[in-house]
Amino acid sequence: MPATLHTLIRAALLADGLGGQAHPGQEVLVRDGRIAALGAGLAFPPETRIIDLGPVCLTPGLIDGHTHLGLSGDGRPYAEMFAESDEMMVLVGARNLQLHRDAGITTLREHGARNQVGFALKEGVRRGLIPGPRLQVSGRPITCTGGHFHMCNEVADGEQEIRRSVRRLVHEGADYIKIMASGGGTAGTLPGLASYTTAELGAAVHEAHYFHRLTAAHCRATDSMRRAVEAGIDLMEHAEFLDPDGELRFDPEIAEMMAESGIWISPTLQAWTKYGRIVMLRERRALLSPAEERELQQLEARAVLRLDLLRRLLDYKGMRERLVPGTDAGAGAIAFGHLDYDLQLLHQTGLTPAEVLVAATRISAAAIGAEKELGTIEVGKVADLTAFDGDPTRDISAFSRVVAVFQEGVRVR
Repeated sequence: MPATLHTLIRAALLADGLGGQAHPGQEVLVRDGRIAALGAGLAFPPETRIIDLGPVCLTPGLIDGHTHLGLSGDGRPYAEMFAESDEMMVLVGARNLQLHRDAGITTLREHGARNQVGFALKEGVRRGLIPGPRLQVSGRPITCTGGHFHMCNEVADGEQEIRRSVRRLVHEGADYIKIMASGGGTAGTLPGLASYTTAELGAAVHEAHYFHRLTAAHCRATDSMRRAVEAGIDLMEHAEFLDPDGELRFDPEIAEMMAESGIWISPTLQAWTKYGRIVMLRERRALLSPAEERELQQLEARAVLRLDLLRRLLDYKGMRERLVPGTDAGAGAIAFGHLDYDLQLLHQTGLTPAEVLVAATRISAAAIGAEKELGTIEVGKVADLTAFDGDPTRDISAFSRVVAVFQEGVRVR
């Protein structure tokens, strides 16, 4: 949906995603959906449409590196969510796309849906049948027999079956390959145990890279993290350092391996911390029952442990520059429309608001192979933009106050 002719977008502040603080009094000239010029007092053709956003901060559109569009994120067990028909999952996904776009997210990764659900949603957005961010889809996540998300129907055991799955998914249109390297929240799986050997993961990587596709691996178990690094996985999801006994224990050796390997990480902090529930309880704190007060204290203690692990990992050289925010929206009780929660949690690990913005834009674009088109406000790039009430390079709460969203220079919110 390219912009008609030229559009000039004015904002009091502009944060370009390259780092540092926002610049005052900037304008963005858009031509045919791309950024044609930047600066103050730009010259523009007489037929240009002018959009003056006033006292807002304009940034690159946000990127969510981890979602499950076909799931409702309403707290039901996976067994109940997956009892829905594929058709209903597509409808749920259409709603979720709108919620995410309205929250300033202009690009997202769909990290695993049943059958053709993910592909149908991407095609629906491409045709303009449903509104939503641009999508990268993995199709069905590859998993072992009885493994996490086996109900998505891409089960593969052994190297040859995994290679066959990768080829099938690429043929069907997968933008990247997702593989479940450990158990997860699916009943009957063990999140603290690895699901695939290093050789099996390596087969997925080799086959995906042969077809010029990146890979992402679900890694909650510590052992699965080690195997993912050894196999050459491009992006590690969760990275929880979870041992078989269900406890989180930081492993310096694996952290060093990750730092040296160049692997990207998407810690999906909402998944472990249940931060949406924490926010709700804090908002009602004066009215909480004793049981709810205890629940809040337990959740906050759980969050401290998870954030401490990530903080220690980010101390290793290069890890901050390979950090990809991801909500895991749709799973459990993680609602769509709240990448801001993950960004708040990243800030709590020690990142500045400006660093958080870079993670959610430039770094994320690089991690998903889209840095030539997305992630920063630079001449020649796609004009996917988000405007906030407040300056998100200084105030982390500004990420919760989206006032405008542009896709290819067209205002969609």
